[in-house]
Amino acid sequence: MQAVNRKQLFLASRIALIFTAMTFAFRAGLTKVWHDEFVLTNEQLGWIFSPAFYGFTLAMIFGGPLCDLLGMKRLLVLAFIGHIGGVIIYLFSKDATMLFIGTLCIGIGNGMVEAACNPLTVSLYPENKTMMLNRFHVWFPGGIVIGSLISYLVIDKLHLDWRILISVLFLPAIIYGIMFFKLKLPQTERVTRGVSTAKMFSSCLSPLFIIMIACMFLTAATELGTNQWLQSLLEGAGISGILVLAFINGIMAIGRSFAGPVVHRLNPNGMLILSALFAGIGLVLLSYASGYAAFGAAAVFAVGICFFWPTMLGFVSEYLPNTGAMGLSLMGGAGMFSVSLVLPIMGHWFDEAKNTAIAAGTNVAKAEAAAGSATFMKVAIMPAIVFVVFIFIYLARRKHYQRNEVVSPA
Repeated sequence: MQAVNRKQLFLASRIALIFTAMTFAFRAGLTKVWHDEFVLTNEQLGWIFSPAFYGFTLAMIFGGPLCDLLGMKRLLVLAFIGHIGGVIIYLFSKDATMLFIGTLCIGIGNGMVEAACNPLTVSLYPENKTMMLNRFHVWFPGGIVIGSLISYLVIDKLHLDWRILISVLFLPAIIYGIMFFKLKLPQTERVTRGVSTAKMFSSCLSPLFIIMIACMFLTAATELGTNQWLQSLLEGAGISGILVLAFINGIMAIGRSFAGPVVHRLNPNGMLILSALFAGIGLVLLSYASGYAAFGAAAVFAVGICFFWPTMLGFVSEYLPNTGAMGLSLMGGAGMFSVSLVLPIMGHWFDEAKNTAIAAGTNVAKAEAAAGSATFMKVAIMPAIVFVVFIFIYLARRKHYQRNEVVSPA
């Protein structure tokens, strides 16, 4: 019987996540291209980008409970089909509707990757869940760096057709598809621990889990909503938004690579408090920054959002382990659903502020700068809220942390 190859499975998972991240970077780099070619407003672009997130959400919500029933390998087959299908639809897109459908297919594929690979990582490394989830999620910002630089080269420098850029996605998809097809996958941690399905469902109704779901709405919107709109938000700041995006995600990748010592020193709750603080400060600084100063503000923001996503998942896996694969999927699904909601809202904020400034007699460049600044300030409210919530959670649970206990809900 074939043995479980932990290293190869973890490598294949990271390549699948790189594909996911590259789609985010490519869409960010193609914002203006699609805006001009298909004659779209920023709000309309927000609606086209939204299915990347609610498609992801639907895949995770349904994929989580099915993960134990169908197995992680079947979910990854569905991910591969969604990814390849979405890329092909993009390549033949003639209007906004086809872009929407292509984005939806890729979003579902991305959701299946998260629905399978998060519990896979926990199952492969049960002794270091938060640290290894951070190391797995290194390759989301890592993939965005790769995608951003490829986008900058193909679109901004070589001025090639955007379909050439999209075609690059075939490479990581085929690699991870072949690897997972050949490898044996383990059972999920919940199954190996003998936790019943009923216990898993009841654990997902605990007050702490519900609070973490609500917080995931805000942390994910802060990170992914801002990154997706960064190119447009910095349009009037005199700097390349796609390079700032690559810079942010480079810092995030480095930070997640060395998450282990931070986790052991602060614990997941402490990491989330500091993350929210730096994310809020970074957004405020971005609202005032222009030119190369934007890189300094972006660095503060990157430190803030660096640990958000994997540490939210790590918190649930460490302190609410009975929620199992479903808990991780619901957390990821909530995060992506929030981004699907916030993207058109952020586009509306930007368009409204820009139009107001132009109506007041401001030229277009200054109006875009003012609109970007106003949008950053509105987004900063979200990390401010979770900063307070995470402090309350820490105060309520500090005795558990002091005893270094892992707490499961009754």
